[in-house]
Amino acid sequence: MYDFVVVGVGPPGARFARRAAEDGYDVLAVEKGTIGEPLACSGHVSTDIWEFTGDGAREELFQNEIYGARFHVGGPHSEAYPFYKDEVASNVIDRVGLDRHLADLAREAGADVREGHTVTAVTEHHDRVEVTANGPDGTVEFEAKMLAGCDGARSRVRDELDLPEPDELLHGVLAFSEEDDHQNFVDVHLTAPTFFAWRIPRGDAGVEYGLAAPPGVQVTKHFEELIDGYEIDVSHRCSGPIPIGPPDRVTSRRAFLIGDAAAQTKPFTGGGILYSMTSADHAAREIDPDRPTTLAAYEHAWRDDLEREQELGHYLRRAYSLPEPVQHLGLGALSGEIGVHMDRPTSLVSPSHLKAMLSRSRD
Repeated sequence: MYDFVVVGVGPPGARFARRAAEDGYDVLAVEKGTIGEPLACSGHVSTDIWEFTGDGAREELFQNEIYGARFHVGGPHSEAYPFYKDEVASNVIDRVGLDRHLADLAREAGADVREGHTVTAVTEHHDRVEVTANGPDGTVEFEAKMLAGCDGARSRVRDELDLPEPDELLHGVLAFSEEDDHQNFVDVHLTAPTFFAWRIPRGDAGVEYGLAAPPGVQVTKHFEELIDGYEIDVSHRCSGPIPIGPPDRVTSRRAFLIGDAAAQTKPFTGGGILYSMTSADHAAREIDPDRPTTLAAYEHAWRDDLEREQELGHYLRRAYSLPEPVQHLGLGALSGEIGVHMDRPTSLVSPSHLKAMLSRSRD
């Protein structure tokens, strides 16, 4: 009988497993394949990422520094509206390496981390949870006092326990080129219906191209138009769902969801690394495997922390679908130096952003 079984060893699962193990709990964490693979998530993250990593992580994972973004209403050759900071705004990192690094930290803390275990069934009882998985040596069963579902947007744990689904699943596509690019700006294209496309320079590691849009949109067609516009060959294509809008409930009697399974993502970018690991910390602080009532404390804690950010993020996303003349007008009026944190829309009213805006108005 484990205290916690964690299903999924991406950033939220690895973070929770590490924190719970550090608190002395007996933790098993299982990943259906190889940790970090297949890649289906961007490596563009805020500099806050290093608060969640161990010694030497930056030297191991860092690829490029980003100071801002160029927004385009059209394709690659359209007018660019730059938004920038006078300091590093974000980093580009080895995304596969991040998953493996975080999993290693969980192991070092005492968690039993196993790859090649695909969960096929979850049964919740009054006093425990039973988990069935296909492992390298056949079918195995585990029991735990609590179960953490950290298994992504199409969560098997969520489905098995009949927990509600996210409000929306976008379809995201990524591809990479081998061109060296040390530019310190990303490019954002408001061309994909209701969302956007992007280009992220990764230094010596190449360039990442991506696009996301709702179901029913011809994502592949729009992505090909993006690549053709940049006149570049890409490889290593991958795709996956991006959850937007958390459900009303992410806990059951003895189970809880973290990360994409709970749609703990940014509505305006689809990113969720910081939000998911922040939520994992809330889960580790609040949940006692011997006291199921503490699950309610987790529900309150992560929502209190992220709810306003997500609400404001929805408003920002709506601007992607404004008429093109309005987008040009708004981007032209607002572009320039900013003081906004890429993960926190509430920073739009922060002293640093207001100072940047005032400084711009004096110039």
